[in-house]
Amino acid sequence: MTTPTTAPGAGHGAARPATPTRHARPEDRRTARQAHQRAKILPTALLLLGAFYCLVPVAWIVVAATKSRAELFSTFTFQPGTSLLDNLRELFAHNDGLYGQWALNSLLYAGVGSLLCTLVSTAAGYAFSRYAFPGRDALFYVILAGVLLPGMTLAIPQYLLMSEIGMVGSHWSVLLPGLISPFAIYLARIYADASVPAAIIESARIDGAGELRIFTTIGLPMMFPGMVTIFMLQFVGAWNNLLLPFIMLSDESRYPINLGLYTVLSKGSGEPSLYGVAITGTAVSILPLIALLLFLQRYWRLDMISGGLRG
Repeated sequence: MTTPTTAPGAGHGAARPATPTRHARPEDRRTARQAHQRAKILPTALLLLGAFYCLVPVAWIVVAATKSRAELFSTFTFQPGTSLLDNLRELFAHNDGLYGQWALNSLLYAGVGSLLCTLVSTAAGYAFSRYAFPGRDALFYVILAGVLLPGMTLAIPQYLLMSEIGMVGSHWSVLLPGLISPFAIYLARIYADASVPAAIIESARIDGAGELRIFTTIGLPMMFPGMVTIFMLQFVGAWNNLLLPFIMLSDESRYPINLGLYTVLSKGSGEPSLYGVAITGTAVSILPLIALLLFLQRYWRLDMISGGLRG
């Protein structure tokens, strides 16, 4: 009678293959953590270098606005001066308070113009995203090609158009050319593709809602964070725009802040006291941009949170 044979290693005493441990050793985890921290040093250093490069001129402008004329031209330090209030009084008293009028003009060009541009761009981006019509893609590519054109190449044609309709020198000559922004339309379409589901629009149509109602009650609320981004970019661009007002306007009372300060600075070679006015005016002109950014960042934070929840 033969007894069955078993394969070597098949018995109870056979060695079993080693299984990987569930958790890495503390030394391995510590080494991986250190390697990860070293990998973040270079990106962090580059970001700090970029921030330093961008913020140092701003910091110098703010500090220079606190210095008297003697301190401004005798030393070059980041130590604040003691003449901030005197400089502010001189700024707002210059040319019978013309700086205040320039500030109101800038708020008109940047605020109203950016709001209108945001609405036009949002409607156009929504239409390109959610409607199918002949020539849609070709028209969108033509608009997108406008992103490649520098703004200065369009300034002269815009001046000629405004001259033909008799608006050169008015506020409209600065407001109207900024209503259409190819880049803003592109951003609006991209955001509409990502944030406005086609199923919700179809459901609203089945329920009998009109296209205008769907856009105002469904499309606009869903695209609101994207609209905030478009508004901010347009506001900053319009606030800092110098070329278009320089070409369109001839009356100093219609100048925006940057063009007004440019004229003040151009006269500073013959009257050095105007350099202090230009520097203080530049420092004050930064404050609306900072306030707007701090006010609108809550909407970006809300959009990031809602995006994480959707994910």
